[in-house]
Amino acid sequence: MPSGDPEIFATVQGEGASIGVPSVFVRLGHCNLRCTWCDTAYTWDWSRYDREREIAELDVDAIFARALTEAGPSTRNMVITGGEPLVQADEVAELARRAHAAGFRVEVETNGTVQPGPELAAVVDQWNVSPKLAGSGNEERLRVRPQALTWFARQDNAWFKLVVANEEDLAEATALVARFEVPPARVILMPEGTSASTIAERSRWLADRCRAAGYRLGTRLHLFVWGSERGR
Repeated sequence: MPSGDPEIFATVQGEGASIGVPSVFVRLGHCNLRCTWCDTAYTWDWSRYDREREIAELDVDAIFARALTEAGPSTRNMVITGGEPLVQADEVAELARRAHAAGFRVEVETNGTVQPGPELAAVVDQWNVSPKLAGSGNEERLRVRPQALTWFARQDNAWFKLVVANEEDLAEATALVARFEVPPARVILMPEGTSASTIAERSRWLADRCRAAGYRLGTRLHLFVWGSERGR
C-alpha cells in the first residue's frame, strides 16, 4: 500500500464540509488522473519527483499504527486522501475498518472516477468527491465516469467539491451538478489557487454565485495558516 512517508500527519481539515475539524491525514500514493494544477503531484508524477524518496511501501498495519501515533488521544477524525485512494480500495477498506474499531470517524477524498464496493462504502462516514473539470487537463472520458458519479450523487454522506478558477469552470461545474442531479446543499465550490491571496481574490466573485445557486463556498484553510508547507 503506497503511502508517501512524510504524509501521515495530524492537522485540521483544510477543505470541504468538515473544514477546521482536527484530523489525522493518511495520504496514499498513485493516481489515475493527471491534473495540471495538482498540488500533490509528488504522489504520482515520477517525471518531476523521485519515486524512491516520495513513496514508501507500507502495509495497513504500519500505516494504522503510525496514524494512531500521529493522532494522539484527542483526534478522532481520519482523512484518507491521495493521489486517488480508490485505486487501492481493498486496502483502504481495511484501514477504515480498523479506524472505526478504534473510534475514528472516516473521510475519504476521491476524484469520483471509481465507484466503491459495498465493503468500503459501509465503513466511510463522509465522501469528499472532487470531480475534475476540463481545466485540469484530463480528457473527459477519463475524468467523468457517469456510473461512479451517479453513485456518489445518491449518497447522503457524499459532498461534491468543485474547483473553480473562472466563469468557464463555473458553467461546467453547474452543468455537471445538473447532469448528475447532485443536491445543491451538498455542492461546495472552491476557488482554485495555491496562495492565500489568489484564494481570497477568487472567493469574492464566487461567493455571490454560490449564494444564488444554493451552494456552499469553500476555501483552503491550510493555505491561510501554513502556506504550501507539506504535512499540514
